Amino acid sequence: MTSENKHFIETILDNTRMRIIGIPYGAKRTVSLFALCLVLCACSISYKFNGSNIDYSLIRSISIEDFPNNAALVYAPLSNSLSEEIRDTYQRQTRLQIRRQGGDLELSGEIVGYDVTPMGVASDNYSAETKLTIRVQVHFTNNIHPEESFDRTYTVYQTFDSSQTLNDVQEQLCQSMIKELVENIYNDTVAKW
Repeated sequence: MTSENKHFIETILDNTRMRIIGIPYGAKRTVSLFALCLVLCACSISYKFNGSNIDYSLIRSISIEDFPNNAALVYAPLSNSLSEEIRDTYQRQTRLQIRRQGGDLELSGEIVGYDVTPMGVASDNYSAETKLTIRVQVHFTNNIHPEESFDRTYTVYQTFDSSQTLNDVQEQLCQSMIKELVENIYNDTVAKW
């Protein structure tokens, strides 16, 4: 609330107090509630629960290209799952129109790493855990505010017990890692956390 609004409300309250001497309690209460409503209407608080920081008067669309899998080791569903999760997240959490090309914001990239690495050696000289790592190179272009554009590599990983095979845990681990990747990309592009 600005100082002018405060001064105006204080003047009204002072004048109202002087005029309502001798007026029944109910009327005083009504005037007090009216003054309280004026104060509350003069203040406004805005919260965004979707986490985005987008000026929709300037930015209306985003183009999201498919993210091809160019890693040495390829898990076939990964490219499609990642691309669709990115589109779904921007669709759910923003009011931007999703386009294949020519958006105010442009998001593209590629999967550059899909690696399985043995971790920590157990007493029997075999690996106790295995780490699955996904690396994605992202190209983000903001055509409205070019200074916010970037090229960045995102890396996520999950470990699993070496007594399990990659085929046993791959789908579940990839789903979890895709969600983490998309959250990081979303935060860096439109949430600005």
